[in-house]
Amino acid sequence: MKAKMIHENIHVLDLEKSLSFYEKALGLHELHSAGPEDGSWRVVFLGNDTTEFELELTWNKGRVEPYNNGGEDTHLAFKVDDFDEAHALHESMGCIVYENHDMGLYFITDPDSCWLEIISEK
Repeated sequence: MKAKMIHENIHVLDLEKSLSFYEKALGLHELHSAGPEDGSWRVVFLGNDTTEFELELTWNKGRVEPYNNGGEDTHLAFKVDDFDEAHALHESMGCIVYENHDMGLYFITDPDSCWLEIISEK
């Protein structure tokens, strides 16, 4: 059997805020979405042209309590082609929460406190 990873899901409280964050911080844009006509929930799949892997954001109307999306140890990792440029952007956004200079990586958090690891492509 062969299995191919296709997406990761994150539950979000403010879908528009999350969409804006992922577009600005990582260049991810909406690929497709779904949800019922009554607007009680919506799923939006994000991606870009560097991979087939997608990030699924799930939003539920009326939810006010923060989600537990796995804590700090559960995270997505992104390789970036320009580490210094990415770091400067994330620093200006105020979303860097941890840096490991010896390993050449750092972590940012999204609006729902999900940790995202940033690694140099080189």
